[in-house]
Amino acid sequence: MDSPSKACYTAPTKPLFMQEKIQTLKTSLLAALNQAKNPDAVRQIEVEYLGRKSAFADLMHGLKDLTPEEKATVGKAANQAKQDMEAAVADRYAALDRDRYAALDRDQWLDTSVPGLPPEQGHRHLITQFMDDVEVIFGRMGFSVADGPEVETEHYNFNQLNMPADHPSRDMQDTFWIKNLARHVLRTQTSPVQARHMEANKPPIRIITMGKTYRKDSDATHSPMFHQIEGLMVDETISMAHLKAVFTAFLQQIFEDDSIRTRFRVSYFPFVEPGMEVDCTCPWCRGTGMLAAGGICRLCKQSGWLEIAGAGMVHPKVLENVGYDPQRLTGFAFGIGIDRMIMIRHRVPHMRLLFENDLRFNRQF
Repeated sequence: MDSPSKACYTAPTKPLFMQEKIQTLKTSLLAALNQAKNPDAVRQIEVEYLGRKSAFADLMHGLKDLTPEEKATVGKAANQAKQDMEAAVADRYAALDRDRYAALDRDQWLDTSVPGLPPEQGHRHLITQFMDDVEVIFGRMGFSVADGPEVETEHYNFNQLNMPADHPSRDMQDTFWIKNLARHVLRTQTSPVQARHMEANKPPIRIITMGKTYRKDSDATHSPMFHQIEGLMVDETISMAHLKAVFTAFLQQIFEDDSIRTRFRVSYFPFVEPGMEVDCTCPWCRGTGMLAAGGICRLCKQSGWLEIAGAGMVHPKVLENVGYDPQRLTGFAFGIGIDRMIMIRHRVPHMRLLFENDLRFNRQF
């Protein structure tokens, strides 16, 4: 009794059963979509009903057991149902998008007729601007720019500059030695670049070097890291007169004041002989000690002069170290702190403002 009943029920009605199952899946999908509140829920329904491992895919695998005529009938119904189901999913995605934009329009109203704000444009930092100006000024006087490493060897940072291991001037400078890198130090000045350049080039030499240097100084006008400009000219018959002329011309142009004057005071630096401290008339009070609006000039402390650089004639020992003949060649060198020059030029009260990256300060320049 069981076997004939089963055969009578299954074989003749299988195509009809599959069509009913397809319609059931379609109805179930539509009902589920109506309850979906967000795109993630719609995506989950789409995978469940139309994915590679969905009930619909399993149903389609049964087509292989049908006759060609039954396949045509059931396949047509299946394709139509699948198109309807995919269209319903797409419509639900679109409806949710419309609802989302409607909510945005309601809660975050935007007047699209109002012009937008242009993107902010940056500019070069004040220190970089100053270094560019220095390069232009010295370029007009025939100087080129030389560069070198910031992590320097003891040989170039000290020995080649007439500062052997037992020299007392090292006590102020040899503070940032590099761990696990024998006899290397963060350069204490840009002078090693001059030594390297002279070794690699024959005179005449006319260069400036600019960049970061590192010492243990730290106060309102000094930082453990600071920027320095150094100049070097080597040739036959170079004298202090050349140094004074070049340096005075530079100061007059960088401070935009033709009345700037300079004076030299004897000092000591191991790599020059004779060595000089260079003063210039105060750019704020123009050497008077008094400001135009009345009151004492705080920059020069009413003296009318500012100590601005160290300079001198290149020491014969330094020339010998790089293979030059000190009997035939002479030269001058000078060094200036860029950060302090910027503070004077732009009346910046504290050096830390140059490194804090405060846009309220940076935008002024």
